[in-house]
Amino acid sequence: MRNALGKASEVGKMNPEAVVIAADTLVVLDDTVMGKPRDLDEAVVMLKALSGRTHQVITGVAVIRGSDRRVDFQISDVTFRTLGDAEIESYVRAREPLDKAGAYGIQEIKDTFLADLDGDYDNVMGLPTGMVAGMVDDIIMSISGQ
Repeated sequence: MRNALGKASEVGKMNPEAVVIAADTLVVLDDTVMGKPRDLDEAVVMLKALSGRTHQVITGVAVIRGSDRRVDFQISDVTFRTLGDAEIESYVRAREPLDKAGAYGIQEIKDTFLADLDGDYDNVMGLPTGMVAGMVDDIIMSISGQ
């Protein structure tokens, strides 16, 4: 949530009348936080760790307009099936895992790596749209004085 608020605040400074939405997503396996991998080797390590396991995807969201701020988060549980080394290597070579928390994009792996998803698919993609819509509505209501 802190990262999302920081992103939104930077844009909000340049556009104080705009409603600004920002998000930041992390993958958590047990007590290990996985952000974006530093390189392809780390992406392989992350995917091997996620193989056959359930992890949480946590997206922090900030919606701001001037000094009016709403910050929240959403958690989804994602379970990967057991993955082979060759399919992990193939995925890492064929995709761009370096810009994704946990080294994967749900839209890329849903038909191949995914065993189960308990929660919001949009959250795992990085923007829980239902939650964001409510936050935006709240900001707009505060602007109109309702």
